[in-house]
Amino acid sequence: MKTKKNKKKMSFVAKLVIFIDVCAVICFFLAYGPISYFRDLLVTTAMTTMNHKYFAYVLYSEETVDKVLDNNKIIESDEGTDTSAITFNPDFGKGEYSSSYERDVLEKDEGNDVYKYVKISGDGWSGYMIVIYDPADIKLVFSKKFGGSGEYLSTMAKNNKAYVAMNASGVYNTYGNRNTGTAIKDGKVYYKGRKINKGGGLIGFTKDNVLMLTKDSAQQAIANGMDRAVEFGPFLVVNGVKSTFKGNGGWGIANRSAIGQRQDGIVLFIVIDGRSSKSVGISMVDLADLFVKYGCVNAANLDGGGSSALYARKTPTSKGQLINNPVGYGYSGERYLPNAWMVLPEAFEKHKTETNATGEE
Repeated sequence: MKTKKNKKKMSFVAKLVIFIDVCAVICFFLAYGPISYFRDLLVTTAMTTMNHKYFAYVLYSEETVDKVLDNNKIIESDEGTDTSAITFNPDFGKGEYSSSYERDVLEKDEGNDVYKYVKISGDGWSGYMIVIYDPADIKLVFSKKFGGSGEYLSTMAKNNKAYVAMNASGVYNTYGNRNTGTAIKDGKVYYKGRKINKGGGLIGFTKDNVLMLTKDSAQQAIANGMDRAVEFGPFLVVNGVKSTFKGNGGWGIANRSAIGQRQDGIVLFIVIDGRSSKSVGISMVDLADLFVKYGCVNAANLDGGGSSALYARKTPTSKGQLINNPVGYGYSGERYLPNAWMVLPEAFEKHKTETNATGEE
């Protein structure tokens, strides 16, 4: 009987060793084999994080990493936004739409003329879109603890009684008190942070509520009408022209937050979940394509990964909540953020005033 038990135990151990060996061979093949897709995906995903670039160099030489990055990158437009091209004339179609994408944007929810909450999904990813009909309703709000530490997006949103909130500036530490790049508020430089090589530039709204994407300096952007903005990237679409992508675009697949504006002035917040079995994340190529499908003529990527967060009231009368699932490397849940794009209660007060003034329902 002891012999039989020993044989069974040895049989299990042998099978386990074989399984581990097979997994090791498969991983080795994917990382170093002739198919470049997995190697490119691993390197580009690691190299676009703030604190985990070392992972790429653990597996590959500096020469290999540089070669992968050169074969997978985004070539952005050198142009800035043509602010005169935004017309602010949405055609809500009265039930007739050219596509399901147009229906998602232009078919309003009953009783809500300020924004719309939409669940979206694609090949291997799922996420959320907030359609904001008047970009004047979008404010850049800083954490009450900005400069000392940041706050969770949900905390900032509740403190401001927000209906919608999405992460804005990038962060490069755990406490959210150091945002990347420049932040502009009320037409002035509010904060000048650490520069990072993420492409893009200033992403924000002019005093006329056009989403401006520009590589100009903060002072020049302000002179050109910039009112509220953050600095990040890359730019995905500029003046209706999508950026050129080489390979997978150099950003791998991850959680994403991004913002875009259609020619009719409508603004889209898009947040894609990632790093889970339900949604692995989205590439920059697919993210840019998504904005094009929804009719955006200007769109840009914001900080993703563990910083990617969306808070919303699904309807104006429902309770606000964190909608997505923020996930970083080695942790899940919200991280501290310095600021956020928000839709505040004043948007609904403004709409009521306008409705009473015109007498229209």
